[in-house]
Amino acid sequence: MSHLTEEVTPPAGLRDFYEDPAVPVASGDARSLRQARMLADALGPAGATPSVVLDVGCGDGTAARTAAPLLTGHRVVGVDWSQDALRRARSHMAHVVRGELSDGGLPLASGCADAVLFSEVIEHLVDPDSALDELRRVLRPGGHLMLSTPNLAAWYNRALLLAGVQPVFSEVSLRGIHGRPGTEVVGHLRLYTARALREFLTASGFEVVKIAGAPFHGVPRPLRALDRLACARPSAASILLAHARRT
Repeated sequence: MSHLTEEVTPPAGLRDFYEDPAVPVASGDARSLRQARMLADALGPAGATPSVVLDVGCGDGTAARTAAPLLTGHRVVGVDWSQDALRRARSHMAHVVRGELSDGGLPLASGCADAVLFSEVIEHLVDPDSALDELRRVLRPGGHLMLSTPNLAAWYNRALLLAGVQPVFSEVSLRGIHGRPGTEVVGHLRLYTARALREFLTASGFEVVKIAGAPFHGVPRPLRALDRLACARPSAASILLAHARRT
C-alpha cells in the first residue's frame, strides 16, 4: 500500500488516516519483485545517462529496496505526500521528494521521467483521472507507467460474491472491517478488474503493453500455491500489474 493521494481535498479524516503510522505503507515483496522485473525489461541496461524512475506513492520505500538490485544504474526517486512515510523511505532510497497528485502538483518538470512506478496507489485515490493526467505530464513521450492494484475479480472474490460476502480489498468504513475477510483497514476507495483497468489507462492517454498478475501476501498459507497459479490468468489474479506507455 502507498500513501500518495491527490489535492482534491480529501476529507480531513481520510488525510489523518493515511498519516497514522499504524496504517500499513508496504505491500508484498512478490508483487514488488514481479513489477520490478517488468520495469527492468522495459528499460534495459543502464546507459551512460541513467533512466529516471519516479516511485510515486513510495510509502516506506520497501518496494524500492526490493526492486533496487534489478534497477542498478538507474536513478530511482521516491515521491509521497506523507512526511512519516518519507522519513522511513529515506533509509531505503537516496532521493525522496514530497509531492501531491494534483494538476501540476508534483514538484517535477514535464517530461522529466523515463518511467513511473505507481504501486498500490490508485485504489486509494478520490480522483484517479487527475492522478493519471499528472503522471502522464511528468513522463516523457513513450515513457513507461508500471501500475499495480488489487483485482476486484480475484479468484476468491468471485466465490465470496456468490456467497454474498464483501470482496477482499473492498472497504465500507475507515473505522473497521465489515462483512469481508481480513483484519486491517487500509483505505481502499476504488477497485478495478483487468478489463476496467485496461480501458481506463487507454482513455487516459496510455497504450497498454501488458497486463500481468501477481500473488497477494495476505492469502492464507494453505491457499498460496493456488494464488500463484492464478497469476497465469491475470483477470483472476490477486494483484493486477499493468505496463503502459505514454502516447
